[in-house]
Amino acid sequence: MSKRENLIKGRFGEEAGVEYLKKKRYKILDINFLCKIGEIDIIARDKSTIVFIEVKTRRSFEYGYPSEAVNYYKQRKISKTALYYLQKNKLFDFDYNFRFDVLEILDDIEGVKINHILNAFELAR
Repeated sequence: MSKRENLIKGRFGEEAGVEYLKKKRYKILDINFLCKIGEIDIIARDKSTIVFIEVKTRRSFEYGYPSEAVNYYKQRKISKTALYYLQKNKLFDFDYNFRFDVLEILDDIEGVKINHILNAFELAR
C-alpha cells in the first residue's frame, strides 16, 4: 500500500472515530494534535476525563489486530505528547483525570466496525 493510500485510510479511520465518539457524547477537544514530541489522533473529554485516543485502521486482520501496532515505543511517544498537551493547555490546574484509549477501525467488505479499548495502556515513561 502506498504512503498516500495509508494517509487516506488513516484519515478515514480518524473521521469514523470522531463520529463514533460524538455519538457516545464525548466532547472533541482536538484532532491530530501535533507538536515536536509527536502526534495524538484525537483528544476528547468524557465527563471529567481527558482521553487521548490512538486510532488504528485496517482492512483485515492479516497483520494482526490494529491495537497491536500500539507498542511500548508508540505508547511512550503518546504519553510524552499527552503530558505536553496537558501542560500547554494548563489542564493540570483542573481536577481532570486522563486516560489512553485505542480505537480499532476495521473497514472490510462487511462494513466499518469499531472496537473501543478503554484504558488501553497507562502513562509510559
